[in-house]
Order: sequence, then structure tokens, then C-alpha cells
Amino acid sequence: MRPKLVVITIIIAGIAWFVLDLLQDSGQFKTLEPHFNGAVVHVAGPIGAEDITINPKTGVAYISSDDRRNWFQGNSSTGPSGAIYAYNLEGAQPELRNLTPELDFIFHPHGISLFVDAEEKQTIFVVNHRPTGHFIEIFDVVENELRHKESISGELLSSPNNILAVDERRFYATIDHGNTSKIGRTLEDYLRLERARVVYFDGTDFKVVADGLLYANGINMSPNGNQIYVAATTSHKLHIYRRNIDTGALTPDYEIDCNTGIDNIELDAAGNLWIGAHPKLLTFVQHAKDDNTLSPSEVLKVSLLEDGNYQAEQVFLSLGDDLSASSVAAVYKNKLLIGAVFDDGFLVCTLPEHEKQN
Repeated sequence: MRPKLVVITIIIAGIAWFVLDLLQDSGQFKTLEPHFNGAVVHVAGPIGAEDITINPKTGVAYISSDDRRNWFQGNSSTGPSGAIYAYNLEGAQPELRNLTPELDFIFHPHGISLFVDAEEKQTIFVVNHRPTGHFIEIFDVVENELRHKESISGELLSSPNNILAVDERRFYATIDHGNTSKIGRTLEDYLRLERARVVYFDGTDFKVVADGLLYANGINMSPNGNQIYVAATTSHKLHIYRRNIDTGALTPDYEIDCNTGIDNIELDAAGNLWIGAHPKLLTFVQHAKDDNTLSPSEVLKVSLLEDGNYQAEQVFLSLGDDLSASSVAAVYKNKLLIGAVFDDGFLVCTLPEHEKQN
């Protein structure tokens, strides 16, 4: 065989291997069997209910909503702003309330986090993608509205995705890409380059506390504050870190391969992790471009046991016909709320009795 033909054959074989590996790794060859053992109700209203968190004492869910296709396409300075909604699960007939109807700045909310202090005062932290840069907006919850307190930004807050508040002002944030350019981010995703990270704001400055991640996404904390959980969507890994409560420093502990594109992380009353996920990542990419393409939705429940052991259960799976591209799953008592990146509204699911959280 001529040397030139050998080189061409090797190149073609390499490209074929890369494409097949990408398809396999992104879940495109999976056979999906939809299931959920409970009732499902669709609540219309909030577009792109990408993140949801629930106050475990009041039963009020806080929902981050925005027309994400609009700002994904570079139109963050045009079109309507997003909003944070409240949805009271203790109400006889829960109603949605827009808590941010009249902000004096452009608001495109992404990840959110709720901090409740010893006196039950609630503070909400929100990732906001403004045309002028990325910010963390801090609000006090006052009756039926959010009162804006502060906007925080910094050089290390280059591509924030989700946030975890640890007190009234300190927080962690996931930075989902190391690159800020469109082509750089695309190369990171498809070449699976480990350039994402976690930053910590100590009340004064930002610092990197974890790096070498593939698309750092959801983040949350154990009830005792000693562990931090980070979802790496592209690698399918749930990273568990030991946390220094005084300094905020993180030390890698162990990883869990979830075999799906995990997104946001919420905890139930027992400390179990509930994770919205994308079982077919390339289908999700197509869905992001075209709302006529359905993207499957998945919810995992992960229970962390002693010595790095764990139990993982797929609680919910659909082909996306009820809600496409699930990004978050939040539990309160026997209710499971599932939000999505782009779709209109969210799902309120009634869990089987053995899954009920007190």
C-alpha cells in the first residue's frame, strides 16, 4: 500500500473512531424505556425553568426562568428579562408568583441557591448573565417579592453555571468552561477537555478551589457542610469533595460515574441527592437549537453511604414528550418538581409512598 494511501486510511479510521466514541459517550446508542411510578402534572408558565430549589420548612419552591434560547443565540440585551418565581407546595391550590417583576437591570437568571439562617431569614443567590458580563445577584426574600441587595462579579466568574450559598454572602460557583469564546467552548465540549472549575467567594475575593472538570454544572452541599457535590455533565461524573468549612478549600474525595449527563443537584430531607439529567447529550444539543427536537428527561436519586459506597436509582425517564431536557429535580414531601432548560413550565410529580420525604 502506498504511504499516502496509508496516511489517508489512518486519518479516516481515526475520524471514524472519534465519531463513534463521541456518539457512545454522549449516550446516543442508549435504548430508553420511559417510566415513572406516580402521577405527573404539567404546570405552564415559567419558560426555561432551568433551576428549582425548595425551602424545606415552608414548602415554597423558587424557580429560575428565562427564554434561554434567546440568550444562547447572543440576544441577551433584547427580548424580555427572565424571572424568579415562587410556587407554594403547601397551598391548597398552588399559584405561581413572579418575585422579580420590576428589576432595574437586565436579568437572565441561571442557577439559584437559597440560604436560610437561624432566624429563618431567606437569602437567594442567582447567576445572572448580563450583556456586560456575568454576575451573582443577591436578594432578600421579603413577603411576596425579592429585594435586591448586591451584585457581585469578578475575573474568575467567567462562565458561571450554578451557585451554592454557604452564608449570607459567601458562595461557591461552577464555571462550566475554561474558554469564553464560542469556538473555544465548542472544542472543550467535543474534544472533552477538562477545563471547567469551581470558584469560591469568601466575602471579599474569588479563588479557584477545584479544577480539571468536564463541564462543571450543578453544585450542592451535605447537610453538615463537610462535603461538596459537583456534577460534571460531559464526563457523567458526580465529584465529591471534602470541604474545609473555615477556608472554603475543597479536597477531592471520590467520584461516581452516573452514566448520563447530570445537571443540577438538589437534596431531600434525608440528605439524598436528586439530579436532573440528559441521557442523550447530542440530542440535547439539537434540542437547544430546535424546539421541535425532543430531548429525553431523566431523574436520578443518589444515596451516599459510608466508605465511598452509594446507591443510585433512576426514578424518572421520559422521551421528552412531557418535558424535554430536564435539568433539575427538587423534592418536598411526596412532591417531585422537574424543571427543564428551554421548555414552557415544569412538572409536579407525586412520588410513591416509599419515596415520600418528611
